[in-house]
Amino acid sequence: MQQLLRIGAYAWPYRRRVALSILCALLVSAFWSLNLSITFPIVRVLFEGDSLHANVDSEITELKAEIREYRNSLAEVEEADVAEQARLQRKLNDASQCLLTRQWTKDLILPYVPEDKFQTILLILGLIVFATILKGIFSYFQEILIGSLVNAASNDVRADVFSSAIKLDCQSLAGLGTSNLTSRLTNDVGEMGLGLRLFGADLVREPLKAILCIVVAFYINWRLTAVGILVLPLIGLLFSRSGKVLRKSSRQTLETMSSIYHCISETLDSIRIVLAFGRQERHLDQLKKANAEYYERSFRLVRVTALVRPATELLGIIAFISILVPGAYMVLNHTDQIAGVKLAARPLEMAELATLYALLAGVLDPVRKLSGIQPIMRRSMSAAERVFEVIDMKTIVPEPEVPIPLPRHSRSIAFENVSFRYASSGTSANSLSLHGVSLNVRFGEVIAIIGGNGSGKSTLTSLLPRLMDPTEGIIRIDDLDISSVSTHELRNQIGMVTQDTLLFDDTVYNNILYGNSDADQHMVEEAIRMSHAAEFISTLPDGLNTKVGSKGQRLSGGQKQRISLARAILRDPPILILDEATSAIDTESESLIYRALRHFAKGRTTFIITHGINQTFLDLIDRIVVLDKGRIVAVGTHEELSKTSPDFMRLVQQESQFRRAA
Repeated sequence: MQQLLRIGAYAWPYRRRVALSILCALLVSAFWSLNLSITFPIVRVLFEGDSLHANVDSEITELKAEIREYRNSLAEVEEADVAEQARLQRKLNDASQCLLTRQWTKDLILPYVPEDKFQTILLILGLIVFATILKGIFSYFQEILIGSLVNAASNDVRADVFSSAIKLDCQSLAGLGTSNLTSRLTNDVGEMGLGLRLFGADLVREPLKAILCIVVAFYINWRLTAVGILVLPLIGLLFSRSGKVLRKSSRQTLETMSSIYHCISETLDSIRIVLAFGRQERHLDQLKKANAEYYERSFRLVRVTALVRPATELLGIIAFISILVPGAYMVLNHTDQIAGVKLAARPLEMAELATLYALLAGVLDPVRKLSGIQPIMRRSMSAAERVFEVIDMKTIVPEPEVPIPLPRHSRSIAFENVSFRYASSGTSANSLSLHGVSLNVRFGEVIAIIGGNGSGKSTLTSLLPRLMDPTEGIIRIDDLDISSVSTHELRNQIGMVTQDTLLFDDTVYNNILYGNSDADQHMVEEAIRMSHAAEFISTLPDGLNTKVGSKGQRLSGGQKQRISLARAILRDPPILILDEATSAIDTESESLIYRALRHFAKGRTTFIITHGINQTFLDLIDRIVVLDKGRIVAVGTHEELSKTSPDFMRLVQQESQFRRAA
């Protein structure tokens, strides 16, 4: 119910379509019960000797005689015999009600019914065809209305999930996983939309059809109908018990689908390595394993679903027989009671019994359909639960309630006793990625942060734009705690160039413009010139309008890195972070980036993250920070550290050996 209410909130903006679809469902149900109710006159015409007119006149005469008899008998009963008075009064009321119905039929309906029996049958069949056509038209419009509602609401849900996801911090997104999130945005939203369509169409229309049939059946004979519907609580109990199993199995199946997404996306993202090492079979085995797990869990759903439908049909047959047996007895014996239990207002006739059977079949058909819908709805609600989990997730890098304005950086950046622990790394002291880091950087300095793998270099600079927040300590820009300023203002002052250059499947121009959407073409061209990217861009088929492909796959590593640098230059940030920006490119590209930085780094605070010092960049760097196992072990100029820091010299030697080998 909680999930349905939340889904309903997305349907509320389209409530006019909901109201119209409910109206259509009501009309469909009305024509459905009308078609079944026509069984009564058909049986009358086919199995009674007289026409409908004669039958009704005969019944009116008989009912009037019965009423006179009951009145006379009631007048003769002694006042003390209250029970007999009540019995006769009840019979009198039943007969009066029947007389009113027959008189209404004679006055309002029979004038339009022909006297000839065959013509009457043709008229009834014509009415059935007409009612069926109208039912089909309203059913069509209901499906159209619900379909448009589902598509619109699903788009809104998907947009909200995506919006919530991209507002999360890096750790929370990493915990979700790309494949898991993709599965929820696509498969789970689709499953939820299917449930919404069934709820808006079948779960409104089918119960209405059953209810209207029950209402008409109650009108014809409420006693027999009450006997038949006693089985409905058992059907409800069956749905409830099976629903609990279906919900658990559905969630497990959807989680397994995320594993399949993960296997496929990981393989395709790393296809060059897969092909180069010839490990296709390994990835195929992984997919087969995920498929087998999905099969096992989904088959559990199949087993429960396969059990629900025949069990529902069995209960329906029991309900059918519970009316058939006493009804047949009363018709054959021309009585209104069995073993002293009164089951009809007057002796039951064949036409009434046949109509009851038809109406009961009209109840069982929707119930049978609902038994098939239930597993889909349970799966849909499990999908909705997974979808809303993402919407409800809160970032662990919160915005300040009242952000302090952040002027353009111009004085200093300070890391004050900063420690950091990744959420998935445990709680022990050894799990800290940074330990009590303190560092003061003056505006305009170029700081090289060096260290081996896992030393905390990238972690430290990721804290500056608040991609993550420190576990302990404070980071200040110009004496302002960065957690007290808007992340939008903070990140607007930072430009980043990373080792894994991420370009979007768009043109070169738009990838550069990504750094500053307000820039004009002249500013973009100036950023290209400063990044020394103009020469290779001019050789591309469509120049600036060339599509770079997914993740920039149509460009070389050096070309991608220079476009990434141009993107950062266009941003004109007072703080620049280069995270292993030159570790995966050729010497020529590295030289061009160095030439670009010589001019661009002036008047900006720049952090260059690297495994070791590259001689090319030495004249750019003001100070070097050496990190080891999350701690700062040395700070100083190249000359100072060359004399005092063994850790620094070890990293320099490793870098030198690597470059000689390369």
